Amino acid sequence: MTVKPAWLTACLLSLLSVISLNAQAELPAGYKVVLQTENFPPFNMADNDKNFARDANIKGVSATIVREMFKRAGIDYTLTLRFPWARIYDSTLENANHGLFSTSMNEARRPLFKWVGPIAKVERVLLAAPGSNIPNLKDLNEASQYRIGSYKDSAASQTLEKAGLQPINTLRDPENIGKLTQGRIDLWGTTDPVWRHQARQANVNGLRTVLTFDRSDLYLALNLDTPDDVVARLQQALDQMKSEGYGTCNKHPELC
Repeated sequence: MTVKPAWLTACLLSLLSVISLNAQAELPAGYKVVLQTENFPPFNMADNDKNFARDANIKGVSATIVREMFKRAGIDYTLTLRFPWARIYDSTLENANHGLFSTSMNEARRPLFKWVGPIAKVERVLLAAPGSNIPNLKDLNEASQYRIGSYKDSAASQTLEKAGLQPINTLRDPENIGKLTQGRIDLWGTTDPVWRHQARQANVNGLRTVLTFDRSDLYLALNLDTPDDVVARLQQALDQMKSEGYGTCNKHPELC
């Protein structure tokens, strides 16, 4: 085994630093990423619970992580919370240097974006109304006999559709709470812990999980034309942050 002299190791490290700095300098002057998100508590939400907010008026676990990630990576950005999800999803697909969070990476989405993450973890669940006589379910096949409400273009809805079910989709996920408690749907296909916040906002108690049908990580999705250097710098910043506890219950008690 050949041992490199200390001076050679130092030279190599210096060279790598220069290369890294040069790579960062390749971004055009004034470069910034246009970030978009939606109300998806506790990960991202408007501080006034509206469906539109900008920059400092957006809060949540993912918003905090993404801000710090861009700060450490030295990349400028704008941040807007909009509605509906389908609009910002399509906008990120179609426009260079656009980004979207918090979203799941599945087989269908994987080739459509460049990805940074994971930022956090979630579960997809089916919920029954208070007092419902629907038993706990073993799988989605057993769920097919029920009317299931979900959220258009969400990962929960897409997973249900892929399994051959036909969820009744809304443009606002909290609308499913009223539909469920009024008996217009039998089950609500949604995301945990997001539904817990939405139920509290609606003053609804007693919703019951009858099936956990998927577990996934949440990511920042970037348009395919985003420079690879931007993706690498953001991922490096996130990896460092995760070693410091970002994305965990210790750092973010609202996750647990």
